[in-house]
Amino acid sequence: MGKYFGTDGIRGCANSYPMTAEIAMKVGMATGKLFRRGDHRHRVVIGKDTRLSGYMLEPALTAGFTSMGMDVFLLGPVPTPGVAMLTRSLRADLGVMISASHNPFNDNGIKLFGPDGYKLNDELEAKIEAMLDQDMSSQLVKPEQLGRTKRIESVYDRYIEFAKRTLPRAMSLDGLRVVVDCAHGAAYRVAPDALWELGAEVVSIGVDPNGFNINDKCGSTHVDVLIDKVREVRADIGIALDGDADRVIIVDETGHRVDGDQLMAVVAESWAKENRLSGNGIVATVMSNLGLERFLGGLGLDLARTKVGDRYVVEHMRQHGFNVGGEQSGHLVLSDYSTTGDGLIAALQILAVVKKMNKPVSEVCNRFEPVPQLLKNVRYSSGAPLEMDNVKAAIVSGEERLGNSGRLVIRPSGTEPLIRVMAEGDDHDLVELVVDDICDEVRKVSQG
Repeated sequence: MGKYFGTDGIRGCANSYPMTAEIAMKVGMATGKLFRRGDHRHRVVIGKDTRLSGYMLEPALTAGFTSMGMDVFLLGPVPTPGVAMLTRSLRADLGVMISASHNPFNDNGIKLFGPDGYKLNDELEAKIEAMLDQDMSSQLVKPEQLGRTKRIESVYDRYIEFAKRTLPRAMSLDGLRVVVDCAHGAAYRVAPDALWELGAEVVSIGVDPNGFNINDKCGSTHVDVLIDKVREVRADIGIALDGDADRVIIVDETGHRVDGDQLMAVVAESWAKENRLSGNGIVATVMSNLGLERFLGGLGLDLARTKVGDRYVVEHMRQHGFNVGGEQSGHLVLSDYSTTGDGLIAALQILAVVKKMNKPVSEVCNRFEPVPQLLKNVRYSSGAPLEMDNVKAAIVSGEERLGNSGRLVIRPSGTEPLIRVMAEGDDHDLVELVVDDICDEVRKVSQG
C-alpha cells in the first residue's frame, strides 16, 4: 500500500487528509498529466455516489483535469460499473468514480479506471502517487488548451440498456416480486427501473438519498431491513446493493441471507452446463468458503484463489482466461459483461437462473453447505507479530491440527494494525481452538 492509494483507490474521511479538495485536484492534475498521450482531445468521465462530499470532490477533480487540458464528462450519481462501462463507450482516456463503496457517508474515495474500463494497476497508481507531492505548476496547459466540462444527460438510460442486454432478449422477469435495497446510493434510480423494465414487480427501499443516509442501516452490509421487507410483502427475492452498487447480497423468499460464495456457485454451475464458463472454474479470494471449493470440485471445476481485493481477482481472471470471479462479500465480476464488480448484473444473472429452473430462490441459491468458518481480528501495538517464532509455531501447529479437513488464512489488515486470523473446517470446536491459540500468541508478542 502506498501513501495515498490502498487496495481500492484513495479513501478516507471526507474533508480531512487525504480526502480533501486540494488532494482531489492534485489527483486530477497528476492523472491528467499521465494520461495526456498525443494531440487528440483527451476525455475523462467522472461519476459519483450520493455522499454529501461528492459535491466538494467532483469540482476539485474537474479543476485538476481541465487545468491539464482534459475535457471532463460529468455523469452524476451512477454505479461504479457504470463509470467503467461509460469510459469505454465514450472512448474516454480515463474514468473516475467518487465513492467509498459500503463505508458510511462521512468517508469518501477516488477510484481510477483506464481507457479499457479496468482499474489502474499498482504501477500506474505508484506513478500518480509520486507526482502528488511535486509542484506541477510548470505542467499546466496554456489558456487556449484548457479542458471543457459537459454533463452527460443520458447516463441512466445507457446503463439500464447495458444491464438489460446481459440477459437473453426473450427473458422476462414477469411473475417475480422483487424487493431491491439501493442503500440510498448510486443505483437508487437505475436498479429499480431496470428490474421494472424487465417485467418484475418491484418494491424499492433505500432510494431516498439525502447525502447522509448512504449505507446507513441498509444495503448489502445491513440486510435486516431487506429481510423484514421481503417477508412483509412476501417477495420471491430480495436484492441488496452497496453504496456504489458494485456488490450484491441476495435474500431468499424465507428471509435467509445468501452471500457471494453461494452466488458464484449458482453462476458457475449454470454457465458450466451451458458451456459458457471459461477457464474450467472460477476465481475467488482466500476468504471464500471451503464448501464452495468442494462443491466446484464435485462438478469437476477449479477454484483459483487470490489475495483479498476485487482487483486481484480481476487480474487473475484476465491473466488466466476466467470469466467468473468474486468475493464472499458479494463482489461478482462477470467479465463477459463488465470489467469490474457489478451488483445489478450479478443479480440479473441469478434471476435468469431462477426463471430457468422455475424453483424458489431458497432452492436455487443453496448450492452447498458452508463449512464452519471463524474470523477474529487481533490488535497489535508494534513490530511484525507474524515474524515471531512463537506465532509461526502456533500457525504450523494449527495447520497440522486442521489437516486436510480445514484451512487457515492469516493476514495483516491493509488499513489498521490488525492481524486477521481465519480458520475453517468440518469440526467447529477445533476451528475455534486453532483460531484462539494463534490469537493468544499474537497478543503475547504484542504485550511482550
